[in-house]
Amino acid sequence: MNLEEKTIKSECLYNGRVISLSVDEVELPNGEKAKREVVKHNGGVCVIAEDNDGNIMFVRQFRYPYKEVVLELPAGKRDSSTEDPLVCGKRELREETGAVAKRYFDLGNLYPTPGYCAEIIWLFGACDLSFCEQELDNDEFLAVEKIPLEQAVKMVLDGKISDAKTQIAVLKYQMLKQNGLCEKEIK
Repeated sequence: MNLEEKTIKSECLYNGRVISLSVDEVELPNGEKAKREVVKHNGGVCVIAEDNDGNIMFVRQFRYPYKEVVLELPAGKRDSSTEDPLVCGKRELREETGAVAKRYFDLGNLYPTPGYCAEIIWLFGACDLSFCEQELDNDEFLAVEKIPLEQAVKMVLDGKISDAKTQIAVLKYQMLKQNGLCEKEIK
């Protein structure tokens, strides 16, 4: 069965610093026409970094859309749609937490809101950490926290961590680590 929708035309309604918004007309598999609103984003990364004591590096920061401080893993957007996700992940981890890892491994990617947003978030694990100074952006204010992996898993399961990318990365990392599958190192 063909499930693909074909773009007939696309109109950009907004082009901002972080996102753009278009309204597309598509042809459905049955030949009918429909409209699709699409948020375009360069994509982002999320890094779960474990120190030598088994603690995971987290950050707390105010997230304006929710009007609350959110606990999440270090993460950020790619500078361009062509920026290598691992390069972005290394930068964000260092800037937000001051951590630099000797080893990184791929945890895959996710589509956070596939109904209307084209964003992709790449997930990475990091270990063998050393630390330097944070290098926060001028408009970035956050606090770093170290939380043991098992406690972080419990926090996800108890609903104390609401951020989707963090939930997925914590649970996936814990499962892969338990099964000895976090050895696929990348540079």
